[in-house]
Amino acid sequence: MKKAISIMLAVLFTVLLSAEAFSEQTDSTLAFKDGKFRILVLSDTQDDHHPAPDMLNLVEQAIKETSPDLIVFTGDLVEDSRTGDLGKDDEPFREGVLVDGDHEKSLENTKAAAKAVLDIFEKSGVPFAIVQGNNDYKVTVTNEEWLAIYGEYSNSLAFDESDDAEGRIDYHLEIKGSDGSPKFNLWIMDTGKYGINDDQIEWYKKKSAELTENNSGAVIPAIEFQHIQPADVGNLFVECSPFDEGARAKGLKFYRLNPETAAGYNFFAYAPCEPTPLFRAWKEQGDVIGSYFGHQHIEGFTGTYDGIEMGFNYGAEMAKPGPYGYRLITLNEDNITNYENEMFTYEGSVNTGNAHFKKQIDTPYEDAGSLKYITGIGNFAWSMITVIIDFFVSM
Repeated sequence: MKKAISIMLAVLFTVLLSAEAFSEQTDSTLAFKDGKFRILVLSDTQDDHHPAPDMLNLVEQAIKETSPDLIVFTGDLVEDSRTGDLGKDDEPFREGVLVDGDHEKSLENTKAAAKAVLDIFEKSGVPFAIVQGNNDYKVTVTNEEWLAIYGEYSNSLAFDESDDAEGRIDYHLEIKGSDGSPKFNLWIMDTGKYGINDDQIEWYKKKSAELTENNSGAVIPAIEFQHIQPADVGNLFVECSPFDEGARAKGLKFYRLNPETAAGYNFFAYAPCEPTPLFRAWKEQGDVIGSYFGHQHIEGFTGTYDGIEMGFNYGAEMAKPGPYGYRLITLNEDNITNYENEMFTYEGSVNTGNAHFKKQIDTPYEDAGSLKYITGIGNFAWSMITVIIDFFVSM
């Protein structure tokens, strides 16, 4: 009897230690160096246990070229079960880790797919934070199993700090100033399969208020990262004529990026909307100055609405059409709310020996002039294509 009780106590002690490791993850390694802090944002590698060489090369070379202080991955580390990988890796015509009805095999495949990317992160020695994506949920791997996978890497900062009913993986990371005090904050939010829920918003508000109180009542500026974009991204767009440059169809209307507040590359249109509960919470707390997301793979634009910058991060899944790339955010300690924000696209291929990155130069729309009617016809045709591609991307 005593032996049984001893075993039970030992197991309980081990579980408590494991839980503490996840709930009190340290971010003490995050600090400004020479007044700068560089964040490399990658997204949507969305590959299987036979990873594409170009995807791996994109990740590795992005780290080498930027020498970041932190890597933030904005979701969809693996692909679930979609078909259509046409010769991008050594297992043609298949993409995905999910084996229907076999959780153990799916988990084994998921670990192998995740390892291909996370090993690169670990080798770099750069701390990394990771956001859960909708495809990471589709593979039937639980968040507890995901945390165990991340926990195998010494430079992982992933842990679960929120207490929402669905067990989403949400946490915050503080970046210290040169004097050791909190200078900047990062929110890592889990959108599950469809978006942020009310419990998560309440957690964010409570934690944000706590951070402000602990900072002598001074708000700590922050950037939030999530996978699925909030509907608020539509407020970077304005309704327009199909004859305007950049016009994209959504429903029976046309929209384009607001040339006064946004710029970059967009494939789809997003309609303006009333602020979401999440956006209203950001404004209420007053800390979030930027929010960045993945999910759509081929979107690479940035804009500001009501004082908050929002933007998509390019994906890195080679089984889907590009552009592919990364975002680089450089925080300045002496001017903390005025950060640098650059995007780079991945060009060429390892197969042809010309793989490289190209800095994205965002240019304003031009008046099409006498060519506006040709432009309008082109926009109609382009918009029909986006409707078809939107269907397949959302699968």
